[in-house]
Amino acid sequence: MPAGKSAEPVLMEICLSLPKVGWYNAVLQPAFHLPYPEDTLAFVVLSTPSMFDKALKPFVNKERLKIIRDPVDQCVSHHLSCVKEKFPDQKVDIIYDYEILPNRKPKFLAQTAAHVAGAAYYYQRKDVKLDPWGKKRIYGVCIHPKYGGWFAIRAVLLFPDIQFNFHWQDWRYRDIVEVKERYSEEQKVYFATRPAERFGLLGLPGAAQRGALP
Repeated sequence: MPAGKSAEPVLMEICLSLPKVGWYNAVLQPAFHLPYPEDTLAFVVLSTPSMFDKALKPFVNKERLKIIRDPVDQCVSHHLSCVKEKFPDQKVDIIYDYEILPNRKPKFLAQTAAHVAGAAYYYQRKDVKLDPWGKKRIYGVCIHPKYGGWFAIRAVLLFPDIQFNFHWQDWRYRDIVEVKERYSEEQKVYFATRPAERFGLLGLPGAAQRGALP
């Protein structure tokens, strides 16, 4: 499923996030690790502003005769159950943002997952050069490149039986569907080259180019 594409478009975005769960685990203490092999494929689920009018209100109207304890959580659960049904041949685990472990710790750290996914940037106190808060406890916040702070991180979808591609360098996976255009041979060489050595392929002095970056 492509990054940023939605199985339930009025509710959420499903962002290609933790292609390897190990990337998420690598930035956290063991107490917060997801209990999956490090190469397990996973997605972070975000709800966008249109969710309220286009998903939540229709869901409540449809379920009005049933018991609704938490409209938003039940709405998200409903839609993700629909997503799960799209993969009948795959094991799909869902961890919701509100789920906690017996020790009262969250099952996953939503903002960290979104940051590792590249879905949003998790700004923390360490990102502020001139700290104005002194001894106050300051919590970080995720900012989305399109929605700013007007979004929410709802869940993580995990596919335990799908592992990260171990052979990405041989290009074969790129032709999994019929394609209209491919990289040129020159472009293949460029992307197969270590990043630090790519400047020379473009005729650029590496040190000077890096010094020009903000």
